Amino acid sequence: MKRGLFSLLAVFVLVVAGCSSSSSSNSSPSSSSEGKSDPTAVTIATGGTGGVYYPLGGGIAEILESELDITATAQVTGASVENMQLLSKGDVQVSFTQNDIADYAVNGTEVFKEKLNGISAISTLYPEIIQLVVAADSDINSIEDLKGKKVSVGAPGSGNEANSKQILKAAGLSYDDIEEELKSYADSADSFKDGLIDAMFVTSGVPNASVSDIAVTKGVRVVSLDDDVISKLKEEYPFFIDEVVPKGSYDGQEEDAKTVAVLAALTVNSDLSEDFVYKLTKAIYENLDTLGAKHDKGKEIKLDTALEGLTIPVHPGAEKYFKEKGISK
Repeated sequence: MKRGLFSLLAVFVLVVAGCSSSSSSNSSPSSSSEGKSDPTAVTIATGGTGGVYYPLGGGIAEILESELDITATAQVTGASVENMQLLSKGDVQVSFTQNDIADYAVNGTEVFKEKLNGISAISTLYPEIIQLVVAADSDINSIEDLKGKKVSVGAPGSGNEANSKQILKAAGLSYDDIEEELKSYADSADSFKDGLIDAMFVTSGVPNASVSDIAVTKGVRVVSLDDDVISKLKEEYPFFIDEVVPKGSYDGQEEDAKTVAVLAALTVNSDLSEDFVYKLTKAIYENLDTLGAKHDKGKEIKLDTALEGLTIPVHPGAEKYFKEKGISK
């Protein structure tokens, strides 16, 4: 009798457990063939509202909501460095960054004291040109002329700040030689217009919205980097490429300015499934016109150059999409 009762109880427990498991499975997010759950909401880490990342992030959010039927949000952040930290912790699923900052994060170098895990690449996007912006009538004509000046070097811990330090170093300068201001693009623009700073470093696409805003009220120009500074930068940091800010890019910019650039990149959390990232990558690259409508830099994003300049692993989902299109590293 006892043996029969125990058998009945065992069967009851198994049935209840099976129902519970089935119910739990039905209420969870959709799962891929790899057993990973696909998110129903995605947060995209961008940058400040005055930069290029934010409007493009808004464009990607629109694409994902339309094509993947999920909730997507562009989040204002301190940009590249902070974005890598947020992505590694899983606080966001997609992030904009610079290709050099992504490499530093994955390898634990430069601004990162230890390696960050969970970061994979989707693609590079467009050149991010480093611009030293001054008033059109400023007496600052070289990096060396920044000595003793009030200079915005970017948001604290941003890729912009990292590039500012690298350029100052290549010219034999440091924060000891200037009065550094750690400000976002928008805050830097306000300070510039109010005469509170003499110059600002900007790592961004051209035109940058904040710089254009300044130029409307007071002309600006981008200072050319000396050849020896450019040579030292490229020798120590192979991510830098030669670039030019064309005359006419901003009101007051009457001559071309020689400078350097890194590449903007789009990254994802490595834990996302191959299937989900494949769909995400496909959605973005088959709707590039949406990004072009959000900002001129969106028009520079091309399928055939998507994997150029990447030194970190590409997510298998993105790799699958690009392989189908005949694109490989």
